[in-house]
Amino acid sequence: MWDVGCGRTLPIRIKSACSGVAVIPRPTSHIPHPVSMRILAIDLGDRRIGLAISDPTGTIASPAGHITRRPGKRPPVNEILERARTLDAGGFVVGLPLDQNGEETERSAEARRVGELLSERSGLPVRLVDERFTTAAAQRAIREMGGSTRGRKGDVDALAATVLLQHALQFQGQQP
Repeated sequence: MWDVGCGRTLPIRIKSACSGVAVIPRPTSHIPHPVSMRILAIDLGDRRIGLAISDPTGTIASPAGHITRRPGKRPPVNEILERARTLDAGGFVVGLPLDQNGEETERSAEARRVGELLSERSGLPVRLVDERFTTAAAQRAIREMGGSTRGRKGDVDALAATVLLQHALQFQGQQP
């Protein structure tokens, strides 16, 4: 586990598929971040892997594209590591697929394995984060802005990784 900030948050609203609107509070302090490290978020899917990157202060998450995955093959860890080097990432957030009750699924084992491989091969910190409803939130955000998700599955996956990363950045100070 690792901490990249001092508990600062952005004034944004996130709609949850199951609980309505959650309001994220404004920052309570304007103390500069003590750590400058970009974090790469990974949203593993069967066909695509969505990516998002934080700013160096660990405050804002932005989409960073996607990697197309070959069906039935292992996740492309080397390609993820190459993207991390290109984006100058200093750590990873990997989406952990959980079911509606918060229990691990068959896909959770794959996410854990990818996290282990990223840590072993890069020496960088990895944090697993609940990814429930990130894709639904990304699709809803696109529709609410008047956009269409048709033919934009890679963009949706990158936006889902952004939602995942922003959530991780917002609540990083609340982890044990």
